[in-house]
Amino acid sequence: MSPTRLLTAALVVLTASTAACRKSQAQGTASPQDCVLVEDGWGPAGTVPITVDVVAEGLEVPWGIAWLPGGDALITERPGRVRLLKAGALQPQPVATVRVTRAAEGGLLGIAAHPDFATNRAFYVYVTTDASGKDENRIERWTLSEDHATATFDRVIYGGIPSATYHDGGRLRFGPDGMLYAGTGDARSPDRSQDVNDPAGKLLRLTPEGQVPQDNPFPGSPAFLTGIRNTQGWDWKDASHLYVTDHGPSGETMRRGHDEVSYARAGDNLGWPGIYSCETREGQVTPSLTFDDAAPPGGAALYTGTAIPEWKGSLLVGTLGSRHLHRVEFAADHPARVARHEVYLQDTYGRLREVSMGPDGHLYVTTSNCDGRGDCGPGKDRLLRIRR
Repeated sequence: MSPTRLLTAALVVLTASTAACRKSQAQGTASPQDCVLVEDGWGPAGTVPITVDVVAEGLEVPWGIAWLPGGDALITERPGRVRLLKAGALQPQPVATVRVTRAAEGGLLGIAAHPDFATNRAFYVYVTTDASGKDENRIERWTLSEDHATATFDRVIYGGIPSATYHDGGRLRFGPDGMLYAGTGDARSPDRSQDVNDPAGKLLRLTPEGQVPQDNPFPGSPAFLTGIRNTQGWDWKDASHLYVTDHGPSGETMRRGHDEVSYARAGDNLGWPGIYSCETREGQVTPSLTFDDAAPPGGAALYTGTAIPEWKGSLLVGTLGSRHLHRVEFAADHPARVARHEVYLQDTYGRLREVSMGPDGHLYVTTSNCDGRGDCGPGKDRLLRIRR
């Protein structure tokens, strides 16, 4: 290459480097106290002694759990079956079979029981299905029979959520306000996450009838949080604040890894695809915890039981690729700041999907080893109970 071309190439690199530096400075980086970046592995091994019980096995990608009054539970299997856990035993026949489109990450996903289930026996599922020849995610309402043995379809309460091979979201939970919250993915189109009028890449908030609540942060929109890539887990710190997990990039914007745990409230923008790792940007939420390597996170629940007092108030997060249960403890005087975090069940039960507090005060976790990315084995997937 001639000296002139060498000089030109050097100037191009210098200009690009300077622009990148200016961009980084404009965004900024949070302090280690406000955003913990784990650069190697996942964190220290957990020190609290625990016991794991296998409550049920023979499941196929159990994605969500809905606890019912009296202690029974409905469990979704991604291929389209709703199973019943009755008196602690998994019943052999499905309660319902839901028509699904078998995309890589789609299918029958989240489930939630109506707050007034004791009187109306209504429950909701998040499902990937065919709608007039096109795949979409939607939320359906079903009614369980009095004996809990069968269920009948009621209606679609919210449809038209974009679907793709990856990033379908899928978690459903009722909040302390009685509203239905649904986590959606960006359907492999990152910029949709920033559009409040597009349901992709959001945490949606709906009435039990599927309407937009009048007090939503964006008038006329079901969006409660924006800037999400593919959340599968969140829980409420209190009536107005949540801890939310989200998947980091898998090559988009030339970046990878950096799954997140964030502290958020109504109307917050979690920053996808704009901020990354511990970057800061005005009007967007910098995560409290992030990892160089991809975990990525499944379900999440705050520990509210008494069986493991050391975990009280901690966020427990199931992870898929990294195959462990992550405990995050937050500072008492600064709920967005991580006080400590640690790893449990590393490479013990494989991929972990749903994390849920049961009515008995114990934490329940499902495995996801039959989803094509783990070792399914003859016992297939399991429901685990974690206690002292």
